[in-house]
Amino acid sequence: MSEHLLSIIHQYKNDKESVYNTWFINNEERLKAFRSIRRGVQQVIEDIKNKKFANDFKGTSLEFVLTCITEQKQVFEGASHPFYWKPKLRIPDIYENQDNKVAFGQFLENCLNAKNEEQLIREIMHLDSLRIKGLGPAVASILYFLHPTLIPPFNTAIINGFNYLFKDKKKLGSWSEYLKIREVIMDMNRKHCNELSLDTGAFAGLLFEIGMQKLLLGKDEYSSEIERNRLEKLIEKRHKEKSKETEDEHLHDEMQYHLLKIGQALGYDVIAASNDRSKSWNGHKFSFISLQEFPNLKLDKEVLNTIKLIDVLWFEKGTSKVIAAFEVEKSTSIYSGILRLSDLSFSVANSEEVFYLVVPDNREKDVVMQLSRPSIKRANVQMKYICFSELRQHCDALCKFGDDHSIMKKIAREVV
Repeated sequence: MSEHLLSIIHQYKNDKESVYNTWFINNEERLKAFRSIRRGVQQVIEDIKNKKFANDFKGTSLEFVLTCITEQKQVFEGASHPFYWKPKLRIPDIYENQDNKVAFGQFLENCLNAKNEEQLIREIMHLDSLRIKGLGPAVASILYFLHPTLIPPFNTAIINGFNYLFKDKKKLGSWSEYLKIREVIMDMNRKHCNELSLDTGAFAGLLFEIGMQKLLLGKDEYSSEIERNRLEKLIEKRHKEKSKETEDEHLHDEMQYHLLKIGQALGYDVIAASNDRSKSWNGHKFSFISLQEFPNLKLDKEVLNTIKLIDVLWFEKGTSKVIAAFEVEKSTSIYSGILRLSDLSFSVANSEEVFYLVVPDNREKDVVMQLSRPSIKRANVQMKYICFSELRQHCDALCKFGDDHSIMKKIAREVV
């Protein structure tokens, strides 16, 4: 098995369009998601404690958590489905049954605060003993983002990959089966962490690829002609998705550059996200416009690290006073961007700064919907949004005719 598995791992890592290369490594959006999801889980817990958790999935803080997870694509596609409220089946039974709701909140809080795998396993076994309908190992996808080195994600493709690789017959939907699978994954992950990672997402991605049979394409012993044709279409679809992601990334870089350019022209100190300063667009390097070091904001380390990931910040010249903040969204969660801007607002609010979401024109409805959420309105953080086409079209005019940040109101829109 070890030699065979090593061969598959190398194939997995060498495929530039595999989950490993497109999702797991060199993906700052994945890393941003951990903070957003953790914050979202904390909100779920608070909502349950304060009896503000609704009797339906739609509109709850849990929906936000699952939206952030499913927007990780590939491995987590469909992760929200088990949490949709199905009234006829009364599942998952955490919306109308108050005791189950509280038990779920306590489970999440205990897992969030757990320090080791023994505590996590104990909480999982306790949850399983409560026999809450519909609350099975789909929850592992949430726990993964709280403890990525201890809890592997879980879905149909992953279990199919597991059974195929280890010649097993484990079933979906059972915590006891999940824990057995987890033991094997943890053991294999420890043995091969030098090739992959201590983060179980890398190994889960491998199982996902095997479960989808993408890694096995081209080997006659694995698939029939019908299966091979199906897999060819899957590979072609993945290639198109990768091309779209590359196109989105170029658009993201372009919008960041326009924002840096405008801010500098208006006389502000500007800086790109910490993970983007080495980027460039159309030959213009961000490092030639951005501050070399992030201004000294006296904030909690975790909050500061989140704020440093905001796509573009404008500061009053020579100070650490934030003038404007911009989150450029593509296919990722608009709510995640809102969350980072909210963190900044709560940390440095002086009533003068302005917060903007910069979005593709075809996502305008999404941003309006998110900014209309009751939880956002209650937070009372004033956010506007700018469409890509407006920013691109008017960039030079804003640079030429603007006196200060208020010029951005000419192209910004607001949800009333």
